[in-house]
Amino acid sequence: MLKKGVPRHSQISQWIRSQIEEGVFEPEEKLPSENELAKKFDVSRVTIRRALQSLESDEVIYRCQGLGSFVSDKRTPHNLVRLTDFNEDMAKAGLKASSKVHEFRVIEAPSWLLAPLQIEKGTKVMQIDRLRLGDGDPVAFDSTWLPILYGQLLSDEKLRKSTIYKILEEEYDIEVIRGTYRFSADIADEVLSKELNIEAGSPLLVIERSTFTMGNKPVYFQRRYYRTDKVMYEMTLERSQGAEGSFENMPLKEFVPVFNP
Repeated sequence: MLKKGVPRHSQISQWIRSQIEEGVFEPEEKLPSENELAKKFDVSRVTIRRALQSLESDEVIYRCQGLGSFVSDKRTPHNLVRLTDFNEDMAKAGLKASSKVHEFRVIEAPSWLLAPLQIEKGTKVMQIDRLRLGDGDPVAFDSTWLPILYGQLLSDEKLRKSTIYKILEEEYDIEVIRGTYRFSADIADEVLSKELNIEAGSPLLVIERSTFTMGNKPVYFQRRYYRTDKVMYEMTLERSQGAEGSFENMPLKEFVPVFNP
């Protein structure tokens, strides 16, 4: 059913789009499950998920955690926030993402890392330090710690061109389904100032992120330092009109990084 030479996820998203346009799937109707679509097209769930993500980005469908995917009724507001990686953020900003891997090593997990990764004292983890660039200019520096189970699937060569999300999802069918973020501020020490090409003492936006796969298993804990002259975060809230004309329940419609040239 699928043609050769054309990305499978693109063909599947186009098929779903055409079914919606022809009225096979109507507004607010639930689409077939990921498993059903994967069997229909004889592909992995990761491929189906990429197709659905593309449709969700175009607001053709929306997804509800634990319920499935539904055809969008454009009159109805939906939560459009989704978990993205560095390369996706940079591509959206029109910048070419790349990375320089500075550390790729196995260490004994420090005590503060035990809770985020749900591991015991003395457990070995993989530590990856990377300088993240946009169009060749330093944008951020991050340190990531992964359980060996996931860390052994990566390599410094792969991470120069790709991301942890993409490698795990596309090559190993390990789905990253949830992430938690914590934002704070710091100043650049001598090491970070050299890495990011800024003066020591310059302000930094710090984002600590934990990501999880199926079964609520931690995939990694990451601490990223952004140059504040290069990036800020922008939030969009949407007002929905409730009973008797009152406005309530302001869902988070979009929360994205905005990059400065």
